[in-house]
Amino acid sequence: MKISAFTFIKNGQILGYPFIQSIQSVLPIVDEFVINVGESEDDTLSLIESISSSKIRIIKSKWNDSMKDRGYVYGQQKMIAQFNCTGDWAFYIEGDEIYHEDDLSQIQSTMQNYLKNPSVEALVFDFYHFYGNANTYLDSPGWYRSEARIIKNSVRSYAPDGLFWVVLDQNKKGRYPRAKHTGVSCFHYGWVRSEEEMNLKSQKVQKYWGKEYVKVDYTQINSKIFKEFKGSHPKIIQSWLPKDIGIFNADSDYKLSSKEKKHQILLKIENIFSNDFSKKHYKLI
Repeated sequence: MKISAFTFIKNGQILGYPFIQSIQSVLPIVDEFVINVGESEDDTLSLIESISSSKIRIIKSKWNDSMKDRGYVYGQQKMIAQFNCTGDWAFYIEGDEIYHEDDLSQIQSTMQNYLKNPSVEALVFDFYHFYGNANTYLDSPGWYRSEARIIKNSVRSYAPDGLFWVVLDQNKKGRYPRAKHTGVSCFHYGWVRSEEEMNLKSQKVQKYWGKEYVKVDYTQINSKIFKEFKGSHPKIIQSWLPKDIGIFNADSDYKLSSKEKKHQILLKIENIFSNDFSKKHYKLI
């Protein structure tokens, strides 16, 4: 079995991505790591080049800044990296996602277990979306709780906007991949970076979705979707994390949007009936 990991990154340093830790978190279990580095305004490329590993293969690209339709440029850049993977499995990792060292062997064994099973096209992870600090994560149907992050490289797939895969059985008809769960969680730290970095990120990337920049204020959120994290963070990210104590303090006077009100109702129904209304871009088999 050969395992490829892949990602794309641009301006990772100035936008506050822990992309070096992200790459290093899975290097022990992959045979190659394909990294598509967009033309950047910082030292992203040189930092990646400084990682001492023969597994890393770098591709340099220039983004199409005129592509502003629903994040499709992200799908383009993701697929540039994926199309260069040569393994049996292609493991997609975003620059703010980290995997725990204690889970690597289970991830690897799950890939081995389903390698020869033609019904299984992808593998799924649960997600911890940390918010504001390292002690707080979000639990709401408005935030995906699980997602496919590993796909067989023999499957005819593409990423419409970078976030998920569509499998093409026919040239003009797509579906979500058939998947099994790894039993492992992905640690997502995108909303732990400083507000300054998050606002710079928003300024630079909203245009790819055809949206106007709106200032980010971490306190403006429904604190009822907060949960306290009581586990251990991956060792490789611990020095990067803020040292705050306790649950993140949101604005107690924050007024919910209509979408958040809907999610709050769904969350109550979930708690009563043990349902999960969060979006899933895969079919669990």
